[in-house]
Amino acid sequence: MLLIFVGPPGSGKGTQSSRLATHFGIPHLSTGDILRAAVHKQTSLGQQIEPILASGNLVSDDLIAGLIDDRVDQIDCKSGFLLDGFPRTLAQSIMFDEMLTQKNRSLTRAIELRVERDELIRRISNRANNGAPRPDDDVQVVTHRLDVYDKQTKPLIEHYEQKKLLTVIDGMGDVDAVFNRIVNSLPDRAISD
Repeated sequence: MLLIFVGPPGSGKGTQSSRLATHFGIPHLSTGDILRAAVHKQTSLGQQIEPILASGNLVSDDLIAGLIDDRVDQIDCKSGFLLDGFPRTLAQSIMFDEMLTQKNRSLTRAIELRVERDELIRRISNRANNGAPRPDDDVQVVTHRLDVYDKQTKPLIEHYEQKKLLTVIDGMGDVDAVFNRIVNSLPDRAISD
């Protein structure tokens, strides 16, 4: 099973991806976590991307695609994986499609979590105020990140819709209810893989 999660910052992609990965026993690959770890460790990559992340902009497609390409070749991804944070642009989705084709693999489903903008800002503000802030959780940065999402990420939703791989999930409400909506939306072939 190969799943990707699409949705704006604060939509619950990380939470739901992690839960679903545990549920199916496959790795949860979060590009955000991978990039933040590089910044925290102050690797050369981390030093390059730190100002990009702090400003709320996206890291280059080639850099992200290279990280994902290396990661999905690891043994724990053989039975599948859930991607959270990649692809984020139409160009990245095309790169990802080509990457999977070269590996003789195919995407099972692209899941879009839809959450109202006011709720996204409230969730991220709560995260910042409850002792678990990220460097990119500042309200101005969050607003910019949502604008970047609207401009650069939404076109890939149409891409997966045209390929008949998109499932839209209402991301509002209780975490358990959203999780159940996701599990119930998966095709039988995803569950039996």
